[in-house]
Amino acid sequence: MQHLLLLHGALGSKEQLQPLMVALQDKYIVHIINFSGHGGEAFPGELFSMPLFANDVLHYLQQNNIEQVDIFGYSMGGYVAMHLAKYHPQKVNKVITLATKFHWDETVAAKEIKMLDAAVIEQKLPAFAAQLKQRHAPQDWKLLLEKTTALLLSLGKNNALKLEDYTSLSAPSLLLLGDRDKMISTEETFAVYKQLPNAQLGILPATPHPIEQVNINTLAFFIQQFIG
Repeated sequence: MQHLLLLHGALGSKEQLQPLMVALQDKYIVHIINFSGHGGEAFPGELFSMPLFANDVLHYLQQNNIEQVDIFGYSMGGYVAMHLAKYHPQKVNKVITLATKFHWDETVAAKEIKMLDAAVIEQKLPAFAAQLKQRHAPQDWKLLLEKTTALLLSLGKNNALKLEDYTSLSAPSLLLLGDRDKMISTEETFAVYKQLPNAQLGILPATPHPIEQVNINTLAFFIQQFIG
């Protein structure tokens, strides 16, 4: 069976992808990992970046003697998957992204980081604060917010993948977006789709941004139809 790696989003962890893993494990050898500083993993001695998270994947593949893999990436995980397909094409067979923000500039970054204020989250979203604390224990979830904020500001100043970078990305790609996603625009998704030489585009019905609100059976269907 083909190896399939599932990558979580910013502030997320591999546990969020367990339901999808279960839905796909009869068809593929499914792997899930935590990025550095997420899901209880130690914080790295460097700033968060797409190359850092890509190296997390490469290290995992090397440890498990996996020569090539299909990758599904949710949100930030999709960006990491595209980064791998661009700079380590020999390791990537096919790429599926869901709810991935491709367009970054300083205005977009400033808007995104407003949602990463720990004090505001504790005050207005105490259940989410408790969830983050539990999800990333024993690491400090507030430090994770700070490091993620720095990552988004860095992307705002210098987007790691620009539109022209996708034109040479040879891996077959499927870009998925929920029809009710308020965080990711159809315009930015379509713009990347048009640049990719071998891509498909799909819209998930009745689907907002959070992975917990995605219909797993529908998502699994799209993945299986694309990978084969």
